[in-house]
Order: sequence, then C-alpha cells, then structure tokens
Amino acid sequence: MPPAAGPGLKVLVADDQPDAADSLALVLGLEGHTVRTASDGRLAQAVAAEWRPQVMVLDIGMPGATGEEVARWTRRQPWGAAVRLVAVTGWGRPEDRERLRLAGFDEHLVKPVDVAALLAALGPG
Repeated sequence: MPPAAGPGLKVLVADDQPDAADSLALVLGLEGHTVRTASDGRLAQAVAAEWRPQVMVLDIGMPGATGEEVARWTRRQPWGAAVRLVAVTGWGRPEDRERLRLAGFDEHLVKPVDVAALLAALGPG
C-alpha cells in the first residue's frame, strides 16, 4: 500500500485493547499518518492536550474516561472544535449513534472496523 498523497494527519488512537489500538495505528501509519496511541480515556486526554491531534479515533468503552467523555472534553477545549472525532465501538444501534453524535463525534464505526471505512472517516482527502 503506497502512502497517502500529501502530508499525513496527526491521529490519536485510543483503545483499551492494545491489539486493536496497535492494528489501527499500523494501518494509519502505512497510509502516511503520524499516529500516537493511548490505552485509556485519561491518557487520551493528556496526549491530546499536549499533542493536539487533527483526528481522534476513540473506543467508547474505555476505563478512566469513556470515549464519549473524551469527545465531550475535546469539544470544550479551545482547539477541540477543529478535531475530527471518530467513534469505534461495538455499539451500533440508532440510539447509540445519536448519543455519540450529540457528544461531538463526526463519524461512528462499528467493530470490527473496515479499513476503507476508517480511512474515509478521517475526512476529506
């Protein structure tokens, strides 16, 4: 797979399942993006506050702070309005999608995540 055209994005992947986070980070890195990972919601907040990613791919069911809580926190930050938020979850019911949309997510992907859908969720490119 050749790297994506143009400069890559700064992407934070947060998932409490290390294999899931590492797999997503590997795919995104192969596409030319710079990726950092976090193993829980509080660490995701700390990394985001320091690093200011352009995209955050967040598992919803994380310890410390859920992906939903991280999304709401991100949107309250001065820099948070510009961040693209992608939910990655096993929850895909209409009410789950609506709740996460209201929390500030731009995209909602259901596990297992399709690589093409993940790349498309990063935004226009």
